[in-house]
Amino acid sequence: MTILLTRAPLEPEQLAALVQKPSNGATVTFLGVTRDHNEGRRVLYLEYEAYEEMALQEIQRVLDEIKARWPVDIVVAHRLGRLEIGEVSLVVSVASPHREAAFAACQHAVDRIKQTVPIWKREVFEGGYVWVGSEEQAEAGRPAP
Repeated sequence: MTILLTRAPLEPEQLAALVQKPSNGATVTFLGVTRDHNEGRRVLYLEYEAYEEMALQEIQRVLDEIKARWPVDIVVAHRLGRLEIGEVSLVVSVASPHREAAFAACQHAVDRIKQTVPIWKREVFEGGYVWVGSEEQAEAGRPAP
């Protein structure tokens, strides 16, 4: 299991290679990619912040949960800082002897990371910004800094 929080661009192929081995017949890789719109607004860029020590611990807890359910090898990498449109923000790569476990574990990992890991996303759009998932998101947004 590998966990990476970084401000450097993510290299999905290199990360996926970390879980590939002769006993694994399936590798499933999820890429979270910065898109140019959300809720009818044109997104200019995203910024990710984290409580890094706690985020690493929580990701480890999620991976331990996954390893208890499925026979998989897994790597999780998340970008921090400013991301431009089209950049990869999250890589989850799971390898297993069979595809069913790889797909299920990858889906579970992505869902749990989004639910529990203290990583916050600020979406900057034309005319303002919002912290996604916060109470502020219900507002119209604030002027961009």
